[in-house]
Amino acid sequence: MTIVDVRTPDPKKFIKGATGDWEIVIGMEVHAQVTSEAKLFSGASTEFGKDPNGNVSLVDAAMPGMLPVINEECVRQAIRTGLGLKAEINLKSVFDRKNYFYPDLPQGYQISQFKQPIVGEGKVLLDMPDEQVEIGVERLHLEQDAGKSLHDQHPTMSFVDLNRSGVALMEIVSKPDLRSSDEAKAYLTKLRTILRYLGTCDGNMDQGSMRADVNVSVRRPGGDFGTRCEIKNVNSIRFVGQAIEYEARRQVAILEDGGEIDQETRLFDAVKGETRSMRSKEEAHDYRYFPDPDLLPLEFTQEFVDDLSGHLPELPDDKKARFISDYGLTPYDADILVVEKASADFFEDVAKGRDAKLSANWVINELFGRLNKEGKELSESPVSAAQLGAIIDLIKAGTISGKIAKDLFEIVWTEGGDPAQIVEDRGMKQVTDLGAIEAIVDEILAANPDKVEQAKDKPNLVGWFVGQVMKASKGKANPQAVNDLLKQKIGLE
Repeated sequence: MTIVDVRTPDPKKFIKGATGDWEIVIGMEVHAQVTSEAKLFSGASTEFGKDPNGNVSLVDAAMPGMLPVINEECVRQAIRTGLGLKAEINLKSVFDRKNYFYPDLPQGYQISQFKQPIVGEGKVLLDMPDEQVEIGVERLHLEQDAGKSLHDQHPTMSFVDLNRSGVALMEIVSKPDLRSSDEAKAYLTKLRTILRYLGTCDGNMDQGSMRADVNVSVRRPGGDFGTRCEIKNVNSIRFVGQAIEYEARRQVAILEDGGEIDQETRLFDAVKGETRSMRSKEEAHDYRYFPDPDLLPLEFTQEFVDDLSGHLPELPDDKKARFISDYGLTPYDADILVVEKASADFFEDVAKGRDAKLSANWVINELFGRLNKEGKELSESPVSAAQLGAIIDLIKAGTISGKIAKDLFEIVWTEGGDPAQIVEDRGMKQVTDLGAIEAIVDEILAANPDKVEQAKDKPNLVGWFVGQVMKASKGKANPQAVNDLLKQKIGLE
């Protein structure tokens, strides 16, 4: 296969070496666990957290005479993912045996797909700070996961847990189109977002249901591709970035010292923040692929694909475009809101029939900011969409000011309750009576004649007076009314 380089070298992404600039070239193989209650070729459960070897069928354990039977739901999920990646769906695909020997692979081979995958070429669009980048997807194929070797249970023995053996995986292979650790992290984030919107993978990297093999090489800008090293099983987006940065600089140091890069598989040590050699990198011929004789070619009709396509949910790029056009949001705010489907749904619940920009501001800055500060997920939020919407209604009605609204948000966060009732019961309504506000304004002006004279030459000093009036009114005075009265009395209008 000929690999075509579609990216123009970008000096902003170069690594500065002792002998000149270097360009990073990155490709990723993402293993995403298919959302399915049963495994790819058996009826065993895929439930996470079961006791070791609690989810193992005779097929998963490779008992003699056991034959694999394809899980149709896994096929549907793979096709839906391909459609979400704007990829070509192959109506005929073949399962192959990938032969290698390891204690947690009881069959002595992995059932995978090689030359005829279920999904062909697609793309993922990244909205980077200065540009939109298109990353090509080479293929998506279905395969079964291996088990897990446990080395820390006994000082002299290792154990094998086959709970993951046979779990359905989608291996999503990108083209070598990524050029920085930031792009790699953005790609993995966007891919996870698409999978979660589709419901084809939960994307929980901490549980192993999504992990990445990262291929890294370096070259002189625009030159031939260099020798790549594969960093195996990286299980967090942050670690992907760290692994790429370390590995690229390691390779640059070797090349600038006159050495050569060995094509190998490496592991990332998150504690030390470095990669280390694991084994020499295998090529396809090392696995001796051949069609699995126990499984017929997988075939389905275009009508089957079209039906799945017609029932896809609104995907992140489409939702972002709608948020910008229908709600008037900035691309930045829309990006934040669509990263998770739950966040987008929450925002739409808040914004329904309300000022969308004000709603976005409160969801992103106040709610998300507080959730991040306390390390909570949106599902754990003490403030519901209905409660936040009620706070916004009170602001728009002029019942409370922005400052009072923040105090009200704090009460709802910590105590719960109906925002409107809280405002009523605690006397939190802002003062809109001009007579009452004017009395406070007159008092502040009388107490600060020197600053009044200064404000006539420096109108920005009105802000100081506004602060004093708000303080005297305990935040209840209508800020706009205060500002207007001050300008009038100081003679700025």
